Amino acid sequence: MPYFVNEAIDKAIKDYLTSKDKEESVLYNSFLVVVIRMLNNIYGELDIINPYQVKNEASFDSNLMKYGASKEVIDNFKRLFDGFYKIDKRNNNSVKREDNPYFIEVQKILIDLFTLKRVNYGLTENDSKDFFDLLYTPGSSNALRQSYNYLNSSNNPYEIAEYFKKSYEQQSKVKTEDKKDLMPFDVYKLFNYSIADISKMDSNEINKLNSQIYKAFNISNNALNKEYLLSEKLKNLRAQKEPITSGNGYVDILLVMGMLVTGIMAILVVVAMVF
Repeated sequence: MPYFVNEAIDKAIKDYLTSKDKEESVLYNSFLVVVIRMLNNIYGELDIINPYQVKNEASFDSNLMKYGASKEVIDNFKRLFDGFYKIDKRNNNSVKREDNPYFIEVQKILIDLFTLKRVNYGLTENDSKDFFDLLYTPGSSNALRQSYNYLNSSNNPYEIAEYFKKSYEQQSKVKTEDKKDLMPFDVYKLFNYSIADISKMDSNEINKLNSQIYKAFNISNNALNKEYLLSEKLKNLRAQKEPITSGNGYVDILLVMGMLVTGIMAILVVVAMVF
C-alpha cells in the first residue's frame, strides 16, 4: 500500500489519530505526532487530517502553502521529516545511536511556517505560547518532550528556543515597519481573495484593496464607524446565501459596485445605517 505523501507523514498522522485521546501517552508526545500537532496548531486539524482521509496529496500541499509558503519550502519540509524518520528507525534498532540533524531542521521549518501565519494573518500572544510549548525545548510543559530534546540536541538544547525567539523578534520588527491593516478574512474571501493572495500583498496594496472594498459597499473610507457599517452590510449579504464572485478579485469589486448602482444592494440592506 502506498504511503500518504511519504512514510513519515503517513505514520505520523496514523499515530496522531490513534493517540489523540491519550494526551499523556508516550505516543502522543512522540516527535512524529507532535509535528502533526504543530501543523494542526498552524493550519487547523481539518486542513491536515482531511487530505489524509481522502488521500489527496495535492490538497495537503495546498493547505500548507496557504499562508505564503513556497512549494520548495513545503517539499523541503516533507523531505527533512522523512529523513528524520529514517534515522530514528535506525536508532531504535541499533545499540549505537546516530545523530539526527533533522530533529532541529524540521522544527525550524515549522517555526518559519508559524511565523508566516503570524506575519500575514495575525495571532494572539496565547497562540504563540501554545505553539512554542509544543516545540522541543528545556522549558516544555511535557517532561517527555524535555528529555527527548536533550537526547537529540545535546550540543545546544536551547537551539530551538533561541531560533523561535529570533524569529519572533524579526517578525515583530517587520510588522512594525510594514503593518498590514487587515479586514476579517471572510471579507476578502467574498471578493475571491485567498489567504495566500493577501499574504503576498504589502501594506500599501492591502490599504488600496481595503479602500476599494469600502467603496464597493458605498462606505466612506473616512467614516469613523466604517468597520461597523461594513459588518452590517456583510450580514445582509450572507443572509442571501448567494456567492458573489467572478473568479477575479477586482472584477468582483466592480460587480458589487454595479449591484449597488442598480439598486440590488438597496434590497439587501434592510437595517438603518448610522453615518
